Amino acid sequence: MGLDSGIVTGLATVGTVLWCVQLIPQIIANFRTKDCTGLPPLMMFLWVISGIPFGIYFCIMDTQIIFQVQPHLFMFFCSISFIQTIYYPPVRLPKVKIITIVISLVIFDLGTELGFILWLKPIYREGKHWPALIFGIIASILLAIGLLPPYFELAKRNGRVVGINFIFLTMDSVGAYFSIASVAVGNQDILSLILYAIVAVLELGIFLSQLIWICRFKLITKGEDVGRVLSIGGDQTTVESFNNLDVEKQFQIMKE
Repeated sequence: MGLDSGIVTGLATVGTVLWCVQLIPQIIANFRTKDCTGLPPLMMFLWVISGIPFGIYFCIMDTQIIFQVQPHLFMFFCSISFIQTIYYPPVRLPKVKIITIVISLVIFDLGTELGFILWLKPIYREGKHWPALIFGIIASILLAIGLLPPYFELAKRNGRVVGINFIFLTMDSVGAYFSIASVAVGNQDILSLILYAIVAVLELGIFLSQLIWICRFKLITKGEDVGRVLSIGGDQTTVESFNNLDVEKQFQIMKE
């Protein structure tokens, strides 16, 4: 039993660490390029909002502290990335409007989490688990919907990933796999498994979309060196996935 507990804690810790820092490469990439083209603000906004029911769910259930901390750190980094997506092009909202949005989100988050946790925690301890289940379902839905906007961006560019950092995407996916393993070895909470699996599957789809685009591009160029083309505009394009609009324009010219 002690061994199982140690394994669960170890897996959960790795998953949490990855999910705590996975957005840092994306945040750095956004800061370097000063452009968030291809990274939908709606994605980050929905991820920020999903952290609220996510946090309520794990706090109500009195899960390991590592699971309770995870959604709040996730929300924090998502908030930074969300601010970048509405501050940098192509959105570029005024600073006053951005500050108003952020303050409103913080107030809403604190009020919602504190209110529901204080109200529902005693109810959960009495054996009524359905309120926690509802918040878990809401979190899962928001998390899944948040990964849909990038697919619309992919559709605009024939499947090519633009603006999404692959280091971030890899860390996020690996974090999901470790979290899945920790839940499977531990309490085998089905809802948590679904929650993490949604992230893993939808992010795998983004990877595959880029891979398919590269294969198609190689066919279009009739065997030209894809690595040479991917390096247009600097080495950063290999991990930042064509963040720079100038690179995108160069590619369109090459196709023509």
